[in-house]
Amino acid sequence: MSTIPVSADFSRIRRRLLRHGLWACGGLMLMRLAGATALVEVSMQDHDHSHHAMPGEHDSYVRSTARYSVPDVRLLDANGRRASLPTRLADKPVILNFIFTSCGAVCPVMSKIFSQVQEALGPERDKVRMVSISIDPEQDTPAVLKAYADKYGAGPQWEMLTGSLHDSISVQRAFNVYRSDKMEHQPTTFLRVRPGQAWVRLDGFASAADILHEYHQLTSN
Repeated sequence: MSTIPVSADFSRIRRRLLRHGLWACGGLMLMRLAGATALVEVSMQDHDHSHHAMPGEHDSYVRSTARYSVPDVRLLDANGRRASLPTRLADKPVILNFIFTSCGAVCPVMSKIFSQVQEALGPERDKVRMVSISIDPEQDTPAVLKAYADKYGAGPQWEMLTGSLHDSISVQRAFNVYRSDKMEHQPTTFLRVRPGQAWVRLDGFASAADILHEYHQLTSN
């Protein structure tokens, strides 16, 4: 293998430039390696959180349990009847969600799922209280909720509730679902057998079969 000799007139300055150029290349390589190492570290950090209950590729919802203090607000149903929310939720097992009627994405899916739950329950539906609380009460009057309930075939056990904006926000905050912008509304379903017990919280699009499975597990204990 032959080498190319450096000419005698190669100036000292040019040799310095060459050395500095090589060092610059080496520095660039080190920076790139450091960046790659940082990416690997970030990737490993992300991997370390994989044990958290986050929805994966094959998961439709995340299940958790929590205790919520239901505020003593008086909400209106689709027929204009006003009653205390804790009283409404006290007599039967509850399946509850939050919706608004002008929603074009999350709420129609959730309401369709509730309709499927209602149908799958059959005669057992009379033993359950299904509740959908509006997060846009200024728009969702009892009359608007009545039309929405008819659209999804809501039976007498499925109540659509509205009220003042203050009361609606109080309930949303109590269940830890409040967003200042209703367009950021997330799909969440809550189940509870009786007062004093923890609520089962399903974050994400739990299917009708998922909700029924959770319901039957709770009521069989």
